[in-house]
Amino acid sequence: IDTTKCASGCSDCVKACNSENGLSGSTLPTDAQWIRKVEIKAIKTGRTASLPVMCQHCAEPPCVDVCPTGASFKRADGIVLVNRHTCIGCRYCMMACPYKARSLVHEPLNDSQKPDVPRGIGCVEACTLCVQKVDRGDGNTACAEACTKAGHNAILFGDMNDPESEISKRLRE
Repeated sequence: IDTTKCASGCSDCVKACNSENGLSGSTLPTDAQWIRKVEIKAIKTGRTASLPVMCQHCAEPPCVDVCPTGASFKRADGIVLVNRHTCIGCRYCMMACPYKARSLVHEPLNDSQKPDVPRGIGCVEACTLCVQKVDRGDGNTACAEACTKAGHNAILFGDMNDPESEISKRLRE
């Protein structure tokens, strides 16, 4: 995420995430929000910035370390997920997350369920980097696609181990 390119007032990434993953888009404390936009302002300089906040899929995720059942896990490709079949809803991972990126499903999910994004009451969830799209070979996340479509190019997704990937090129710059 290039915070210098993220546009203030734009929420295209949030809308795209909600649509792709069957999230309500509500900002109520009991509703899941896998990506949220925050506006920050430096007190001394007055400089403002807008940035999306989501699961950072940490190299050493604290959510995985504290999970008593192993439901929180990290895939070989670096994507951090929750196995909803073994999650007991203890919320230790929510407390361990420094980004406040996880939420617990409080209500039964009926109309919003998507076949390739299973969710369930009593389970903790967070951004999956659109794992359903990654696994079928789409090569991008919904938030990155929306950001690019809006012309901001602030969110970039790709393989940092591939020196020819767009994200590797941008990081070198």
